[in-house]
Amino acid sequence: MPKSGQDWPLVSDMVAKNQRLIVFTSIKSKEETEGIAYQWNYMVENHYGNKGMEAGSCSNREESSPLDDTSKSLVLVNHFNTAPIKLLTCENNSADLINMLITCYGSAGNRWANFVAVDFYKRSEGGGAFQAVDTLNGKLLCGCDDIHACTPESTFGACGS
Repeated sequence: MPKSGQDWPLVSDMVAKNQRLIVFTSIKSKEETEGIAYQWNYMVENHYGNKGMEAGSCSNREESSPLDDTSKSLVLVNHFNTAPIKLLTCENNSADLINMLITCYGSAGNRWANFVAVDFYKRSEGGGAFQAVDTLNGKLLCGCDDIHACTPESTFGACGS
């Protein structure tokens, strides 16, 4: 596990080594005794539940370091209601989700989320959680708004320009 904000392995490297699983725990002693990554040593996280869905606000969860703590190399964005209400998730997992990811980008010291937690990931108005992940992967890989613009064969060119 990387220390002091170092980079994590690429998925392609993990696949090549047939080591494709990273497990995190919220129990600090398990890192020493079992080798399971204690999440708060490696990531920051916004509030979960209704408090984490306030438009224009992205504050850190109490257990987390401040979102802009760059000594933690991973960012987790929660975006789901305290009570899972399936009828509300179409709206939550659409424009609201993308807007929250942009808000949390700024709160996390201009770092895009590495993980996104939502309820009912298949429900949305449009691309939903899948589009959000495509956006995040595009931002992380090549700075574009969609991962599909990052390939040499892309008809988007340099991010559509």
